[in-house]
Amino acid sequence: MKTVLLSSVAFAMMMGTAMADTYVVSMKGPAAGNPYWAAFEKGAKEKGKELGVEVLVVAPPSETDIQAQISQIEDLIAQKVSGIALAPTDPAALGPVVDQAKEAGVNVVFVDGAGSNKDVPFVGTNNLAGGKLAGEFMCKNIEKGSDVAILQGVMTTTNGADRYNGAKEALEACGMKIVSAQPADWDRAKGLSVTESILSGNPKLKGIFGSNDNMALGAVEALKAAAKLDKVMVVGYDANPDAANSILAGEMTASVAQAPAKMAGLGIQTLVDLKAGKKVEMVTDPGTVLVTKENANDYK
Repeated sequence: MKTVLLSSVAFAMMMGTAMADTYVVSMKGPAAGNPYWAAFEKGAKEKGKELGVEVLVVAPPSETDIQAQISQIEDLIAQKVSGIALAPTDPAALGPVVDQAKEAGVNVVFVDGAGSNKDVPFVGTNNLAGGKLAGEFMCKNIEKGSDVAILQGVMTTTNGADRYNGAKEALEACGMKIVSAQPADWDRAKGLSVTESILSGNPKLKGIFGSNDNMALGAVEALKAAAKLDKVMVVGYDANPDAANSILAGEMTASVAQAPAKMAGLGIQTLVDLKAGKKVEMVTDPGTVLVTKENANDYK
């Protein structure tokens, strides 16, 4: 049985021999504490069962630990794996090691976030369109000319930049005033603290777009503490189960759903197809859906 792995430094250290029939999927962040990566992990395992391959799931310590992920890929190249599906922490920083993998004959597929290397297939959401979807929803539900803010993810990633730029474009196009756009690095606690700072300087704030649900849920906590949750709309991104429950509870108003389980499965499928010599699509988009109270039950 061929093996599909999600890589980590710890796993690489465990393996001392070449893994000629091993496919590796490197998640950008750990599943623990992040429902998005938990769903990603589940999708990878389910696809593994469907294809008759084993799936092991490990990841870098955090989504900002760029050097750890680079070290993982270097280890995997040395072990002569057959292919790597990579969710890059920083596309530019990972570029050279991806080139090294290709030169070593290791197939690479980007998942979740696009990379900077040419001729590498990408399985992931059009985050620019997703950000615009969130911004357009806010435009339809907040008075024109209102003060709004954006909580940015890690802006060195394509996901972070595209979600911000998509939302910014939509909000400015409908006449909203973006009074603050600050990074909170995909983190719930940072989402809370950054929102507190934004609220202190913008008492007329009417809306917040969190570039992922962790940050949006942090914003909800800050708004609750300031007794302003009924005055400020919060829209997130990912539609993870915690966000869906928050929407149903009347806290967050909406979120943009990705399909992380499907995305992970397609990444594994693409690796297997490449190994088999099949032609694959250069871009595969699992799509986005706007989640509100009307359909939030589907995402719990």
